Amino acid sequence: MHFDLTDLRLFLHIHDTGSITAGAARMPLTLASASARVQALEAALGTPLLVRERRGVRPTPAGLTLADHARRVLAQVDLLRGEMAQHSGGPKGHVRLLANTSAATAHLPGSLARFLAAHPGYSLDMEERASDQIADALRQARADLGVMSDAADATGLQCAVWRADPLVLVTPRGHALAGRRRVRLEDVVDEPFLGLHEHNALQALVTAQARRLGRALPCRVRLGSLEAVCRMVGRGAGVAIVPRAVAEREARGAGLRRVALGDAWAARQLVVCARWWDALPPPAARLARYLLDAADGVGAMAKTIEKIAGGVE
Repeated sequence: MHFDLTDLRLFLHIHDTGSITAGAARMPLTLASASARVQALEAALGTPLLVRERRGVRPTPAGLTLADHARRVLAQVDLLRGEMAQHSGGPKGHVRLLANTSAATAHLPGSLARFLAAHPGYSLDMEERASDQIADALRQARADLGVMSDAADATGLQCAVWRADPLVLVTPRGHALAGRRRVRLEDVVDEPFLGLHEHNALQALVTAQARRLGRALPCRVRLGSLEAVCRMVGRGAGVAIVPRAVAEREARGAGLRRVALGDAWAARQLVVCARWWDALPPPAARLARYLLDAADGVGAMAKTIEKIAGGVE
């Protein structure tokens, strides 16, 4: 059999996206080159790996087997590179991190900047995903670490609490709700809401909770960032539900008032997750330890940090 790591990475991208075109773009490769590699891989293995359909591709049983083994092989290669780098002039490595909206926009940027400054040989890919998607990706070894809501199904993962991340209602100054200490979603669902795009993880959560009340949550406008939402709220365009950390950061400049949400689903915590702490590549283990060293529940995290540290010291 003749194939290489590029072939395995390409096949995983095609498997995850359901498209040869999209998989090729992630490499990046031309469509013609990616198609030729897939055909050569099928010839080398002596079996079809993909079923070609009008709207993409899906793996055959052999393709599913290859994807499973490819993830293991590439994870081992990453581990090897991390360990060997320590013999060649200092640690080097790459971390694949997935984070939900709140973590990616409000909590992680400062921590990641400090981590990368302290580890000049490291690089990082961070993608924003819904918490349930993060859990699925970790279970399938498509990322090293995840930072997600504790409300997500974490079956099969090892998780440690990182920090509180409650959601709050933000209103303009002078709004009728601005003087309230606490509200529930059912109390405000008829207000003119501003929000993020429908595919956004945080927006999907709020919309789903409104549906559980038997109500729709039509947004007057959908914007591309929480900062833009806060600015428009401050100018009187409506109200919004955002992470407290974002509201606190934007309050003075945007002219906001913050009102606590009394719904249980709004009292969220962020957790750092991995499939197995012991199996993390050294760069990912160092990042996990760095984040958890500064966790809200430092005392409760001591054993987890010690366990992660055991793989990198």
